[in-house]
Order: sequence, then structure tokens, then C-alpha cells
Amino acid sequence: MDTEFERAEALYEAVNQLIRVHQFRDRESICCHNVSVAQCYALETLVKLGPLRLKALADEMCLDKSTTSRVVDALLRKGYVLKTLDPLDQRAVQLSLTHEGRELYTTIRQSLIEEEASMIKDVSPDVVDAALVLLGKLTVAARARLGA
Repeated sequence: MDTEFERAEALYEAVNQLIRVHQFRDRESICCHNVSVAQCYALETLVKLGPLRLKALADEMCLDKSTTSRVVDALLRKGYVLKTLDPLDQRAVQLSLTHEGRELYTTIRQSLIEEEASMIKDVSPDVVDAALVLLGKLTVAARARLGA
């Protein structure tokens, strides 16, 4: 590849294909647990960040508040999330995981990691490490652009 544009175009195609494959794989792996991909991402966010208000969860998931509210309502009905008063502001509500929600996310995550392990088993550790650095930098750059 000769130009920066050609490299960017090749990167776009590669990332786009990877995202599509992962989204399909995630849908197949996650939906068999009776949750959607967005619901699983909400569980993951609450596992990683702890209790959050709805707006903070929406911001973290890069979704609007109304969409996030529908995702959370489904998780509440299924018993995976709880609404409690925010200890810092008794007028506000925060969302947290139930024991069942945490267990479900752990099960799904383990399954997805096992799939990743099978995909990289024949790839050099140096290549995997370089890919991790690149993906990390791309994520930071993409988040910065979203914030702008």
C-alpha cells in the first residue's frame, strides 16, 4: 500500500469485517442466554464500573438515554439489574447488578473468551500483542472523536 489513504481504506475494511463477524458471533452466543447484545453490554458496563445512573450508563454505552432505558427495563424484568436510591443523592436512582446478572455476564464472557482463544491459538504472541496495542489506540482515537 502506497498511500495513507489506501492504508486507511484497508484498515476500514478489516475493522468493518471484524466488527461484523463479532456482532454476528455475539448475537449467536449471547441471545441463547435470553438477553440481547445491548443488554449484555449493559451488564458488562455495570460489572466493570459498578452502580451507575441511567445517564452515565447511556454515555458509557454510547447510546441515547431512551434506548438505554428500554435495555435496562428488560434487565429489570428479567431480574438481572436493580434500581436503588443513589447514596449521594436520594432523589436519584442508580442501577446495579443482581447476583444473577453478575453470574450471567460471567458465563457469557467466559464463552466469548474461549472463542477468542481458539481464534488466536495459531497466531504468534507478538502479532496478538501488536494487534492489542493497535486496537487500544484505535479505540482511544474513536472515543475522542465521539466526544468531539
